Amino acid sequence: MNRLEEALFEARPYVEYYDRLEELVKRLWEKATDEEHFLRLLSEELPRAEEPFRTDLRIFLQKFEAL
Repeated sequence: MNRLEEALFEARPYVEYYDRLEELVKRLWEKATDEEHFLRLLSEELPRAEEPFRTDLRIFLQKFEAL
């Protein structure tokens, strides 16, 4: 299990829109050149997201950075 999948697994019980979250982070992961770029892309999504999905993104980000 890679870091992205592990963070998704850890976040799953706490997020409301898991499928949407999984789709977004996997798309950003494929687009990113490295983890730093991925985190930057994800951070750019936060202000555009509306609640409660923004909270889902924050939860995922917290789990990803903790790994």
